[in-house]
Amino acid sequence: MHSLRVKLTLANVALLALGIIAATAVSLVGMRHYLVGQVDSELLTTRDSLARSSLTLRQIDSLAAVAVFREGLLAEYADARPKPDSVFAAVDEAGRVLTVFGDEPTDTQTALARAVRDVAGLTRAPEPRDLTVHDASYRVTATRLTDGTYVLMATSTDALHKGMYKALKLDFAVGSLLIALLACLTLFSVRRRMRPLEDMVETSSAIAEGDLTRRVPSRHDPTQEVEQLRLALNSMLHQVETAYRTRERSAAQLRRFVADASHELRTPLSAIRGYLQLYDQGMLRDPDDRRRAWNRMNGEVDRMGRLVDELLTLARLDQRPELRLRNVDVSRLMREAAEDLRAQQPERPVSVDADGAVLVRADESGLRQVLGNLLANVRTHTPPDVPVALTVRRTGETVRLTVADKGPGLSPEDACRVFDRFFRAGGAAGSGLGLAIVQGVIDAHGGEVTVDTAPGKGLAVTVDLPWRGVRQG
Repeated sequence: MHSLRVKLTLANVALLALGIIAATAVSLVGMRHYLVGQVDSELLTTRDSLARSSLTLRQIDSLAAVAVFREGLLAEYADARPKPDSVFAAVDEAGRVLTVFGDEPTDTQTALARAVRDVAGLTRAPEPRDLTVHDASYRVTATRLTDGTYVLMATSTDALHKGMYKALKLDFAVGSLLIALLACLTLFSVRRRMRPLEDMVETSSAIAEGDLTRRVPSRHDPTQEVEQLRLALNSMLHQVETAYRTRERSAAQLRRFVADASHELRTPLSAIRGYLQLYDQGMLRDPDDRRRAWNRMNGEVDRMGRLVDELLTLARLDQRPELRLRNVDVSRLMREAAEDLRAQQPERPVSVDADGAVLVRADESGLRQVLGNLLANVRTHTPPDVPVALTVRRTGETVRLTVADKGPGLSPEDACRVFDRFFRAGGAAGSGLGLAIVQGVIDAHGGEVTVDTAPGKGLAVTVDLPWRGVRQG
């Protein structure tokens, strides 16, 4: 299995190699076409010059004595004298090579004449043709003199082919260097660009080993796609960590809740079982003892009933029940709660600052339970003559309810745990679920509940409810 880095490098190298091959092929074809065109142009110019001269072979041969002719076959006839890489041969109609310029035919001239099978057709050809003579490549054309003699003109293309071969070797060397350089640059660049993905692998491995706080670090000059992937992965990891912490906290709360509930239920059950055993053994013979035992068992049963009701309330709140929202006048609820407290404890000073209607969209039964639990907390944990103040205020988009007493207050350690389930400061009476229910109900409304307390300065519980738009009518 190859890594992505190797695959990208091989792909880039392959693409560059194909590009170099294509460019080299095009350049060589173009070079050959141009150079062959130059050779053909010279051959055709010479052929046309001889054709327009209307000379015979004898006349050309008689001019051989003239030095100018030997230097160039008269300038006006385009220098028909053969060059070192050219072959000039005269052939009669029978195909025999004739003497020209007083020189006997050379092997190359003879071989050229034999290689040309159709001299007449060559004279009519619009372009020179390729021909091999003595393993050498030539471009050859022909023309016919007025006496019927054919003149063959050929130019070697070996130098052209050697030049192209050298160009091919140069292209191959330069291309190989470019491919090697590209491979190195690609490896370096891909390694640098792939580093964020390696960070993601390391982070995932660390999280799999239990380090949920790890995140994918940011890199300098990241690509847009990789940066988007990094942000999305970090967001997912944050949600995973939050969900894991929430699950751990919920599991711990559930274990503590079950343990506390078992402990709270064990006490009244043990008391009831004890009295039943006394009755079964006939130890409650006195009517007063039986009545006292009966009252104690009824009290424990009531205590268990209240505890079970509160546990069911907390269970329903944990399931986020749908609230029955409607317009509720919290000032009226506060005044009614104060009246109930005065009826239960006539000697307690109770003040209410809730003049006028303050409407809020809320579940009325839930708010009644909140106020009932807060005042029950005051009754349970403060002396009956301690003053209590109830206030209602609306500030902006928030409705604030405050229940403050002048009781003994709480220490900072107890204040931090006052909303924990089954928490009772200093071993006080009660189930320890009242304020936990208050917090659950207010959380269900999207509000917030806080406490302000200190030893000897009383306790003030503040409930902030979102006002929400009150419906008219």
